[in-house]
Amino acid sequence: MSNNVEKNVSNKPSNDEKNIATITHLAGVLFSIIPALIVWILKKDDSAYIATQAKEALNFQITVLVAQIIAGILVWILIGFLLLPIIWLANIVLSIIAAMSTSKGEHYRYPICLRLIN
Repeated sequence: MSNNVEKNVSNKPSNDEKNIATITHLAGVLFSIIPALIVWILKKDDSAYIATQAKEALNFQITVLVAQIIAGILVWILIGFLLLPIIWLANIVLSIIAAMSTSKGEHYRYPICLRLIN
């Protein structure tokens, strides 16, 4: 019975893991895919929790980048002017929600996200 308790405790992310995941989600707002890509490359073999959250943040920031490019193209037909601020705001709000979840040690999955990196 104590082995099950030890396994459950070991599955919980440490404070360092939670902090890295939180910063990874928040840094995407300012620096796009770069922070998540760096964290995922450097930490994917060290921590399953960080690898999962960095991959999730990377996929979301790729999705945001693709949406911004499409909205940038659609600026020519004026719809892009409406889409760009919506994409920007969604990026901020969803990244903050993700950061709050990971700061508690929860696994967060973005609701609107292309899952390109597996």
